[in-house]
Amino acid sequence: MKTTARSRKMKPDPDYEPCTVLKDDEMFPNGIFVFNISRIIEDILNKQLAVEEDDLNVEDWLRKHCSGRVNESHMPAVDTSKPIIVAEIRPGMYEIIDGHHRMEKAHREKKDSIHAYKLRGEQLLPYFTEKKSYLCYIDYWNEKLKLYGPDGNL
Repeated sequence: MKTTARSRKMKPDPDYEPCTVLKDDEMFPNGIFVFNISRIIEDILNKQLAVEEDDLNVEDWLRKHCSGRVNESHMPAVDTSKPIIVAEIRPGMYEIIDGHHRMEKAHREKKDSIHAYKLRGEQLLPYFTEKKSYLCYIDYWNEKLKLYGPDGNL
């Protein structure tokens, strides 16, 4: 079945409840969008969130994406065998939302690839920590869908 812009258009759920944040939960802030990483990981491991898995080529990824600064004091403890999480922030465009240190360490260790869980944009919706960011993301997504199409191609 061919994916169409219409089939990927998001509609707000009037009964949406933001993801609960517990005391030590890890968050990923991306501007107004804040995702609960701890809940995402928990749901993946408990098989409540079925995601695509992929081995990402480290050099290709870094060539196409910004790699921000990392906390150097944390680098010795980083475990590159643990999968990173990438999320489709706009149709067809994935960004790391958990695992920047792992990607950087894999690069420094000259590893060819790193294992990743890939979340499609639609799968992010339950993990917003505020209703406002949930609604803004839906507007953002639908606008990008019009511009780029369902697979991110102009």
